[in-house]
Formats: sequence, C-alpha cells, structure tokens
Amino acid sequence: MASSTTIVLFHSAYGLRPAVHAAAERLRAAGHEVHVPDLYEGRTADTVEDGMAIKDEIGHEELLRRAIVAAAPLSDRGLVYAGFSLGGSVAQNLALGDEKARGLLLLHGTSDLAEDAAVDELPVQLHVADPDPFEPHDWLNAWYLRMRRAGAEVEVHRYAGAGHLFTDPELADYDEEAAEAAWRVALAFLDEVGA
Repeated sequence: MASSTTIVLFHSAYGLRPAVHAAAERLRAAGHEVHVPDLYEGRTADTVEDGMAIKDEIGHEELLRRAIVAAAPLSDRGLVYAGFSLGGSVAQNLALGDEKARGLLLLHGTSDLAEDAAVDELPVQLHVADPDPFEPHDWLNAWYLRMRRAGAEVEVHRYAGAGHLFTDPELADYDEEAAEAAWRVALAFLDEVGA
C-alpha cells in the first residue's frame, strides 16, 4: 500500500467548481490528503471567456501569491502540486520553486519555465488533449525539452479527439473515456510518488 500523499489541487480558469471538488474526493478515496485552494475567492465562471476575465482582473502575480499562501504551510510535508489548465500553470510554478516538492500532476495545462529552472529529478506527469488549442504541439515539444533540461522526469499522455478540459463532466469538453483513462494513470503516478 502506498503511503498517503499530500496534494494541493488548483482549479482552472472557471474557478473552484463542483468538478474540482469531485476530483479531490476521487483522490481522497485513493488515500491522499487533498487541499483545494480557491484562488478566485468564491467567484466562478460559466464560460472560459468569463474565467479569463476574472483571472486577468486578479492578475498573474496575485494569483501566484494566493497559491503560495495556500501551499506554504503544507510545503514541509513534500507536496504533490496538481492543477487543471490554468491551475496546472500555477502548480508548475510552485513545484519548480519548492525544493521539497514530491511531484507535479498537470491536467490540461502547462506554464513557461525560467531559463535557470532546476529541479532534482522531480516526477512530472501531464495529461493533455490531442490536439489542444491551448497546448499546441510545438509548445508542448519545447516545454518537454525545457522541463527535461531543468531536471524533471516527465511523462506526457495525450488523448486524441478529447476537448481541452476533458476531465470536467460539466463542460462540453468532457470525454468520459479519456477522463477515466487519465485518472487511472494519474492515480498510479500518485501511488508511485507517495511510495
């Protein structure tokens, strides 16, 4: 039996909606401790455009500040940072800045890397639609190479024909088969990271 992992799970641009809580419950049912910070402080969006408007109003630096404030009290445990789309971008930024991070689970989203980014064999797993308008092939190839150069152990899982946020049952992007496949692989990854 794998030991429990402490996970900080960041929501997408839509905000902290029921699908994020459902994902957290799935992870808890697998034996993990899961924290779901609300970076939008109670606001949610019905469309990606509305979500991006909230994100832009709050600002990138403030979103990261809120994420750091949420994760910092837990970081001594050796966190797995995880997130959906925009939340994946946030999770990546925090994981690369936390030398105690145990893993990074990215669902539907990545972030740029600083040129001097460096980690010590950080396990990273990305689940992404193929194709994905927000994560085009050229970008993902460059991202993969930069993550490897930074020292991360990276796995990329692509899901042909799925929508961008294919794990969210409340969105048109949802693809049940892809979502279940992604969760199976992600849960195995988390067990391995926690072992």
